[in-house]
Amino acid sequence: MAISFKDRVVIVTGAGAGLGRCHALEFARRGAKVVVNDLGGKVDGSGGSSEAAMKVVEEIKQLGGEAIANGASVSDRAGAESIVGDAISKWGRVDVVVNNAGILRDKSFAKVELDDFELVLKVHLLGSVYVTKAAWPHMLNQKYGRIVMTTSSSGLYGNFGQSNYGAAKLGLVGLMNTLKLEGQKSDIRVNTIAPVAATRMTDNLGIPPEVMDQLKPELISPAVVYLASQDAPTGCIIEAGAGYYAKVHIVEGKGVKLGQAATVEDFANNFDKISDMSEAKPNGSGPEVFGKIFGPG
Repeated sequence: MAISFKDRVVIVTGAGAGLGRCHALEFARRGAKVVVNDLGGKVDGSGGSSEAAMKVVEEIKQLGGEAIANGASVSDRAGAESIVGDAISKWGRVDVVVNNAGILRDKSFAKVELDDFELVLKVHLLGSVYVTKAAWPHMLNQKYGRIVMTTSSSGLYGNFGQSNYGAAKLGLVGLMNTLKLEGQKSDIRVNTIAPVAATRMTDNLGIPPEVMDQLKPELISPAVVYLASQDAPTGCIIEAGAGYYAKVHIVEGKGVKLGQAATVEDFANNFDKISDMSEAKPNGSGPEVFGKIFGPG
């Protein structure tokens, strides 16, 4: 059965180019009404123009779809609220938020300026918070919502020169893990995509052209659109790139109970057992850890 977004209103941030543009077009092809948000700035976040968003809106209209442009910055609270406000004013609801907007200010931790560190956190992490927070009451009221965060392998596993970006990206996983619980009763499902794709943000990474050609951004959109669909799961992290898709879990080993009298030496002597991941499993929420600590075994 084909996945349809007929009568659904979808917000995609950072949708003027790259991944966001591909997501917006795919939602539109499937019947969604789309708010195309893009500040129109450079990869480092400087500058701004609504031209990029308007071009994508025109592409959607040429497909026979409905779309409006928004040129606000997600890192500005009022700007983020205006993105959701435009959706409500035009169509009276918001069903899907895809938090895709982002910038890069790459430098090693020794050299990165704290202003650049804070700006990357503000765009990726707080920008996603601001837009989601503005949409949240509408989703609670209508008892339906789908939210997709955008993380990265740099956040999940680390990458030299991207301490700011990695911190922000893993922060989004933490945000998802709580929102999936808080939204459950209202059928608000929250998932996260970890894309590997050729975009403006990867142009200067020295990736060979033959590899870049395979990292088409449109190959990320199938996962994003499914994670935003009516039958979507919740609390999933999906790695995607070049037609490869995999579910990612944060897992915990079986662990060792050393008891109330545990010493540093006890910990050191049992470190191999503590580190054993052969029976590792994910936890569904923070409180599940208490079950492991105080349960039998």
